Amino acid sequence: MDTSTITGTQKGSTAVRARALTKVYGTGEAAVRALAGVDVDFVAGEFTAIMGPSGSGKSTLMHLLAGLDTATSGQAFIGSTDVTALGDDDLTALRRDRVGFVFQSFNLLPMFTAEQNITLPLELAGTRVDQEWVETLVTTLGLSERLTHRPSELSGGQQQRVAIARALVAKPEVVFADEPTGNLDSRAGAQVLSFLRRSVRELGRTIVMVTHDPSAAAYADRVVLLADGRIAGDISDPTPESVLAGLDALRSLDDEPAVR
Repeated sequence: MDTSTITGTQKGSTAVRARALTKVYGTGEAAVRALAGVDVDFVAGEFTAIMGPSGSGKSTLMHLLAGLDTATSGQAFIGSTDVTALGDDDLTALRRDRVGFVFQSFNLLPMFTAEQNITLPLELAGTRVDQEWVETLVTTLGLSERLTHRPSELSGGQQQRVAIARALVAKPEVVFADEPTGNLDSRAGAQVLSFLRRSVRELGRTIVMVTHDPSAAAYADRVVLLADGRIAGDISDPTPESVLAGLDALRSLDDEPAVR
């Protein structure tokens, strides 16, 4: 199977980008600037983690890039599409056809089997199920023996793997993962992160993941650091130690006294 072409985005090109992206919540004295003019690119066919202190704007950035929230100013692009310029109907189509999501909560339908949950996005879109691709996902994610099980019959790690397969089934240009191991124990979390990495390296997917865990971020090809709504660092080939060092550097900057 050729995984070099990623549904309209060539591997190594820019899959997602932000330009002067700003988000302000509230008005007047109560206004909170969650993002302050962010410029960042995410490469197709790579696994990128977004990290930073609490309140740094990690989830806000992901939500704006994915079209789940509206920007105050600036632009967000998926491929060549300006997400910030789309109306509601076009945003719905973009999220359905070109974007996959994996969240901390698995969001599986309890009355459906694992297989039905995986193929649900295609059923809702009226799209033909590519059985060869589903089989590739199921095999890669180790779910072949669990397809007839309902969520209540699956462990947390297995449920999250079903959620990953569901996110990938429509062959999206990019998958956004928000704390995907937050509800899992360390062993199940490590398995899920390994599967996310395999989906990038073996299946040619593009993943952007928000996490607070340096060990989770070390599974990525790259870590983007945020602080106070701005890009504050960039780590290639991260290790838990290099990520911790980057986060410690951000904290030390926060602890420095203001220059008078």
